[in-house]
Amino acid sequence: MQEYRETFDNPLRNLSAEQFQALGGNAVVYVKHVKGDALGEVLPGTVLSNEEDYHLVVSGDGQPLMIGDSEEAVAEWLQSQPFGIVTLH
Repeated sequence: MQEYRETFDNPLRNLSAEQFQALGGNAVVYVKHVKGDALGEVLPGTVLSNEEDYHLVVSGDGQPLMIGDSEEAVAEWLQSQPFGIVTLH
């Protein structure tokens, strides 16, 4: 059975860097769970175990900010940062 998904081109995906910053883009971060081998692609020269799970904190514009080895480490780091609302997915 094939699932039908309607696609929606969210206008936030097409913001210029200036528009993004005007919306508070410098205060937006997200956390992505990744394997060590995937981090090597994002952060060349980083030596991490390929099979380990990591938590990469990335700014809204895609810049890596922090690598954590646990959700607790990321949560602790985020508490000391000037971000408003933070959710971990």
